[in-house]
Amino acid sequence: QVQLVDSGGGLVQAGGSLRLSCAASGRIDSNSVMGWFRQAPGKEREFVVFITWSGDMPYYSNSVKGRFTISKDNAKNTVYLQMNSLKPEDTAVYYCAVGKYGSNPLLYDYWGQGTQVTVSS
Repeated sequence: QVQLVDSGGGLVQAGGSLRLSCAASGRIDSNSVMGWFRQAPGKEREFVVFITWSGDMPYYSNSVKGRFTISKDNAKNTVYLQMNSLKPEDTAVYYCAVGKYGSNPLLYDYWGQGTQVTVSS
């Protein structure tokens, strides 16, 4: 059983930064990827970024490319999402997830509980 605990959300002004964390435990397939998704009220869950479990080959959505950076601490089994130059449209609940590959949330089997990010204008 895989467990994910995501944290680090909060309230920040536009242009500010936040760093989200996702601590993973349990048996995770080395071929898996760790992803971040977000969901704003009334909207579908949106892909943000994923990284391979080995920590290589990040893939970003166009909406966050150049502003967000994903990284992984293999010793701690923790993935981080550094979010810079935040915009009000980044406001959402952010979820980390472990899955097979790609940007489709249906391909992800395990999910964190979510952490709220609110960006004020």
